[in-house]
Amino acid sequence: MIKTLRDHRLDKFWSQAELAKQAGIGADTVNRLENGKQNPSFITVRKLATALKVKPEEIEF
Repeated sequence: MIKTLRDHRLDKFWSQAELAKQAGIGADTVNRLENGKQNPSFITVRKLATALKVKPEEIEF
């Protein structure tokens, strides 16, 4: 099921900072992605998907 990045994060009860830590990216990047102010690179999508334990194509930005 395709969900937004924020929905996937909230499903795990994680803060933006926790998702960033788990994915190895900056918390400011997570914030910008969730608010539509930045488009993710393929590498960032993979890192987020791995941290969230979902397929990259299951995350909507």
